[in-house]
Amino acid sequence: MQIERFGGLAGLRDEGALESALGRPMNKAHYGCDDVIELAAAYLFGLARNHAFVDGNKRIAIVAAGVFLLENGYEIETTDANLYAFVLAVAAGEIDEGGAARFLRDFSVPLSP
Repeated sequence: MQIERFGGLAGLRDEGALESALGRPMNKAHYGCDDVIELAAAYLFGLARNHAFVDGNKRIAIVAAGVFLLENGYEIETTDANLYAFVLAVAAGEIDEGGAARFLRDFSVPLSP
C-alpha cells in the first residue's frame, strides 16, 4: 500500500470525486475512445485533480495509470524525477488531460513479448 510505504493519512475524502475520476475513462471508452494512452491519461488526470483521498492522490493517480497501461501491454519508461515532476504539474493544473496523454505517449513503450 502506497500510504504504508511512503507515509501520509489514509482515508477517502470525497466518494463522489473518486467515482467521477474513475468514471472519466469509462465515459471516454463508452463514446468510442479506444486509445489506451488516452484512457490512462484520463485515469491519471481525474485521480490527480479530483483529490478524492485524504492523502496520496498523486501517488494513486500515477499507480492507477501505470497499472492500466501494464494491463494493456505498455509500461512507462522515464526517471522517477521526471515522473514526479509530471504528476505534480498535473495536480497543480499546469498540465491538462491532453498534455498528460502526450507525456504518457512520449514515455510509454510496448511490453516485450
